[in-house]
Amino acid sequence: MPATVAIRGQRSLLRQTREALAGGGPAQVRLDMVVRIIALSMVAEVCSLYMRRSGGEMELFATEGLDSRAVHVTQLQPGEGLVGEIMRHGRPLNLADAPSHPAFSYRPETGEDPYHAFLGVPLLRGGRSIGVLVVQNRTERVYLEDEVEDLQIIAMVLSEMVAGGDLVSEEELRGVELAPRKPERLKGARFADGLAYGVAVLHEPPVAPSHLLSEDVVAEEARLAEAIKALQAQIDHMIDGQHGLVESSYEVLDAYRMFAHDRGWNRSLSDAVKNGLTAEAAVERVRSEHRARLAQARDPYLRERLHDLEDLNDRLLRHLSGDGQIARDLPEGAILIARNLGPADLLEYDRTRLRGLLLEEGSAASHAAIVARALDIPCVGRLAGLRDRLSEGDQVIVDAEAGEAYLRPRPDVVQVIQARIDVRAQRRAEFAKLRDTPAFTRDGAKITLMMNAGLDVDLEILAETGAEGIGLFRTEFQFMVAEQMPRFNAQAALYERVMDRAGDLPVTFRTLDLGGDKVLPYLEAEREENPALGWRAIRMGLDRPALLRLQLRALIAASHGRPLRVMFPLVTTVDEFRAARAVMDMELAWAERRGRPAPSRLEVGAMIEAPALLWHLDALLPMTDFVSVGTNDLMQYLFAADRGNARVADRYDPLSPPALRALQVIQQACAETGTPVSVCGEMAGRPLEAFALVALGFERLSMPPAGVGPVKQMILTCDREAARRGVTSLIKGGAGSVRNEIETLARKISAAV
Repeated sequence: MPATVAIRGQRSLLRQTREALAGGGPAQVRLDMVVRIIALSMVAEVCSLYMRRSGGEMELFATEGLDSRAVHVTQLQPGEGLVGEIMRHGRPLNLADAPSHPAFSYRPETGEDPYHAFLGVPLLRGGRSIGVLVVQNRTERVYLEDEVEDLQIIAMVLSEMVAGGDLVSEEELRGVELAPRKPERLKGARFADGLAYGVAVLHEPPVAPSHLLSEDVVAEEARLAEAIKALQAQIDHMIDGQHGLVESSYEVLDAYRMFAHDRGWNRSLSDAVKNGLTAEAAVERVRSEHRARLAQARDPYLRERLHDLEDLNDRLLRHLSGDGQIARDLPEGAILIARNLGPADLLEYDRTRLRGLLLEEGSAASHAAIVARALDIPCVGRLAGLRDRLSEGDQVIVDAEAGEAYLRPRPDVVQVIQARIDVRAQRRAEFAKLRDTPAFTRDGAKITLMMNAGLDVDLEILAETGAEGIGLFRTEFQFMVAEQMPRFNAQAALYERVMDRAGDLPVTFRTLDLGGDKVLPYLEAEREENPALGWRAIRMGLDRPALLRLQLRALIAASHGRPLRVMFPLVTTVDEFRAARAVMDMELAWAERRGRPAPSRLEVGAMIEAPALLWHLDALLPMTDFVSVGTNDLMQYLFAADRGNARVADRYDPLSPPALRALQVIQQACAETGTPVSVCGEMAGRPLEAFALVALGFERLSMPPAGVGPVKQMILTCDREAARRGVTSLIKGGAGSVRNEIETLARKISAAV
């Protein structure tokens, strides 16, 4: 339809815009037609399109009403003028008298002198502004809400159609920054060690341009209404269902309920669909607006609300798709890009195709990081602005050795990283050759190396690692990835499978370490100001004895008369361990009364993670069959530094005199009482830290699977007695961190660190 006879109305405006862009001819001709259609439809005397150049300048790309000679001539510097204001804030600007605004920038070549009314909206992609669409009129007036809505809808469709490359070729828009193109290096934090090079795959894929506009508004409205209703019911059930949270926990999930039922949010979605967008496109439009608006907020509370809205949008899109699956098919060499991931999200992807993981948020103690380490997937997190700096298919490097990410890397950077990847592959081959070699130091001390586990995939690689057993099986993972509380049969089946796969190798099951940051929607829990020091681990088990008894009953049943090792997490007092062991004895007696086979040998231990136990080991150790040192929590409590808080997590070094002295106290007390002791924290899986542990006298280490080979290689080259003398001296004389001194010592006595 010719633009000169454009029909008024939102649907018609969208249809004509789509037809204009999809028509033949050069890009400029089609864009000129689009601004002409918009001006006629909105009874505007001016409609102009500005696009962002790679240098950040905003260039006039098409106009109806201004001097056409200014097209591709007028350029505004970043932040200049009203267009710059819109780009900076990512939201509409509606003015009755534009020239009176302090940010107004006069450009005589455009001929915009007589125009006063001004309405500009950003072209958003993933919360990032790539352009601005403007309408103007001579008379002073404020544009109506419906007109603002119309222009926003057009801007959303226009940005996706243009940026998609199908309607306006990239060659025709050369130099326009539709998406970031320059190589970038982002500094983050290492969550899971390794290197990877591949292509970016967005955990939240954008809606394809071909699915932006609906053909049946009524049907689309019904789809949206049904999905919102299902979403609201789901969230209501999470809060008010049979396993709903107690009243004080409403702070955790009530934000979801508030947003899901919010009339403004619902109305924005509904209006977008009524204006001709598909329900999915409406969700993406609202998502982009929230990102642009809240991502710049300095208030932590407002930024946290953005996280709530992101989750809400993702849930709604899954309801619209009718598929509960989050993951999708991956290309070879995929690098997954996400703001954050839940405990089950990463497990849904094909790990044979997944090479790396990059996150905007999270911590080394987060669920995603733990799973990434278990799967041996390099992971870097806390990469600010990551998602909006990448497009699907961009080349990406994950450097989890340095805690960095390279976006669209230069060829020379790729060559360097590929060389480092090859070196790591050679080292892996060397570690594989050591699989069946016993871990003896050069002076004859036997060190038992075990692996930490919690997933089925860990069981598959137990034999490959050469580990001598599972020193820590995290039973809570089964609960974290489930939609509802795992019942007795499900728990027993998992524990039996673990013992079957381990064969004659020992397995140490840690009872549920829930609470803190591991809040399950189906488990009653309270929102706490300091969850790491709150109701978690064995405290929760003792307060909820039915939960603890059910797990212990399942463990006993799964043993089928085989040896069973169980340890309780975060024991802070001797009374807690005594009470937990009494529950175990109760369940053992329960099984025996019913004629069920008891474990052939039952060993019950405690995890030493609370500094208070360091001064009560004389009372605790005689009551235990073994103990295990959880250095992750022990260190954060010892230094009063939350390991999940980026600002303080790096303020302390476990290779410092206070930390090493605390570990030395534990080892010496266990040696004096003959209590078997192991270390199962992250320290045990890093060669240099493991060197220090061996020097302190520890002979049992449990670590992530990827750590077994490097630590064994270090042990085979280590002289433990020389290491003991050197580290003991450093502990006595050191003031701050002694990491450099320990590394020098390790290299001096030929330890492979």
